[in-house]
Amino acid sequence: MKIPLSNPDITQKEIKSVVNVLKTPHLALGPRLKEFEDNFAKYIGTKYAIAVNSGTSGLHLLIRALRIKKSDEVITTPFSFISSANCVLYEGAKPIFVDIDPQTLNIDPKKIEKAITKKTKAMVIVDIFGHPADWGPILKIARKYKLKVIEDSCEAIGAIYKSQTTNNKLQANSKLKIKNKKQKWVKCGNFGDAGVFAFYPNKQMTTGEGGMIVTNNKNIADNCRSMMNQGRKVENDKWLEHFQLGYNYRMSDINAALGIAQLSRIKEILKKRNQVAEMYNGKLKKFPQVKTPYCASNAKISWFVYVIQLDERYTRQDRDKIMEKLRQSGIQCGNYFQCIHLQPFYKKLFGYKKGDFPIAESVSDRTIALPFYNNLKEKQIDYIIRTLKNVLEKFKK
Repeated sequence: MKIPLSNPDITQKEIKSVVNVLKTPHLALGPRLKEFEDNFAKYIGTKYAIAVNSGTSGLHLLIRALRIKKSDEVITTPFSFISSANCVLYEGAKPIFVDIDPQTLNIDPKKIEKAITKKTKAMVIVDIFGHPADWGPILKIARKYKLKVIEDSCEAIGAIYKSQTTNNKLQANSKLKIKNKKQKWVKCGNFGDAGVFAFYPNKQMTTGEGGMIVTNNKNIADNCRSMMNQGRKVENDKWLEHFQLGYNYRMSDINAALGIAQLSRIKEILKKRNQVAEMYNGKLKKFPQVKTPYCASNAKISWFVYVIQLDERYTRQDRDKIMEKLRQSGIQCGNYFQCIHLQPFYKKLFGYKKGDFPIAESVSDRTIALPFYNNLKEKQIDYIIRTLKNVLEKFKK
């Protein structure tokens, strides 16, 4: 039996939507693009949504839109896909890493203030693996130090957090008394000055390649919309006039059409993924060597991947051998994530070393992303669990 790590859920609805665009002259910057943006903004609950060609592009545009520049510092997590730190480097600023919470695997709010200096201008906060960051204390810190906040929700479409306020309200009223605010469930993407989602094929929903910036700030929205389209002015019919440095970060109508169909099925998609995660959770309960994903009481996960942690008795080398045995049995798996600060490029540029962020490193050494996608069958999960059990029993510590 061969089981891939991920597998996009594409139906006839998606195929028909894409084919219909191919029959029109509007393959780019057409009506389907705007429709996708409008639908997405409505789903998240923001005023504006700007489609781009990747989540990485969206993060880069927000760094520029928030005027982050050379010599500035931006706080972020070392346990993430590399884009959440690279986007800071694109503009010559420096990512400042803060270690993670050992349960949620998100940045630890209790450690953020120690990392703030006079150069700190913003934070890129990641909702890792679809689990919302702990936004309450993070936004209090943002207000206290007047920091901009970018929410990297690239892995978290549909995730929600029980919140007393959002960053927009914090910024609008610096005297807001949070303790008196009634809590409510709020979708990820609403907590930063702006947020970014991504639609790579292994995400909850896909456009093939693509991403979406969301915000309630018109200036940020207009600036991002201009920069993603070669620096052209928004709503300007002079195609060859460019008002600022821009990029070709556009999403095509072909990708947007796929996104429209996927978004229309988002409730079904998230339900399927939750069912798969629950099957894994139930079947792994009897494994003392394995820690299943944690979910905080004030959060609801949107399942991006299913990542287990091996017990602390296992080393990175042990984990790698276990993964190789799974692959030999036809089970694809991944080491989500390698710490960013220990990537060769970051070690060379900044001199990071093992031990700088011990919690992130310990988690990173013991994680295994198991096959996870909408239509994963119970018999496939049973095979994965049975194989994992056999491998672990032969690998007793």
